Amino acid sequence: MGYKLKFKDKYGDYTGKTWNGNLDCSDLGLTSLEGAPKVVKGDFYCFNNKLTSLQYAPKVVKDDFYCFNNKLTSLKGAPEVVGGSFYCYDNKLTSLKYAPEVVKGGFYCHYNNLTSLEGASKIINGFFDCSNNKLTSLQYVPEVVKGGFDCSYNPKLYELTEDKLRKIVKAELYLFDYVPVPLTIYLERLRKKYKETKND
Repeated sequence: MGYKLKFKDKYGDYTGKTWNGNLDCSDLGLTSLEGAPKVVKGDFYCFNNKLTSLQYAPKVVKDDFYCFNNKLTSLKGAPEVVGGSFYCYDNKLTSLKYAPEVVKGGFYCHYNNLTSLEGASKIINGFFDCSNNKLTSLQYVPEVVKGGFDCSYNPKLYELTEDKLRKIVKAELYLFDYVPVPLTIYLERLRKKYKETKND
């Protein structure tokens, strides 16, 4: 079994402490955040590591939290409050349970294995991207999304009708190129893209 590299092995033990400013522990091959501070007064970067868990992650991050491109199967241990955006895309998540209670920016959970949005933060002040997953419904979609919304590349969702989608999602809809599109065009392009994908 290979050596397991922890946060404290690189930075020392900051358990229970506050880190002033941004904290970048990305691209280090970390397998654990043990020793990370409780509060980060800036951005926290732990992407491109070998993390399978967010145990020991900061509880409060003043700005953005980046944990994308790891091996996460759960958000257990994620910060409770993120003052900016939360980036957990490109992992192996099957659930959004334990997602931060408060996200004051966007929420990016695309490219995972999500079958449900249960556990998603209730209020998203920025963009919400749940595209490229295995969602079968939009139940548990955040109650408020103040930015745009993208649920493309979830085959089961292409069966939604216009009325049903609009009742569920009140935010601007975005697709593929992050350009806002009207609901009718959104659904039309979703279905067209799905047919192209099936025929490949």
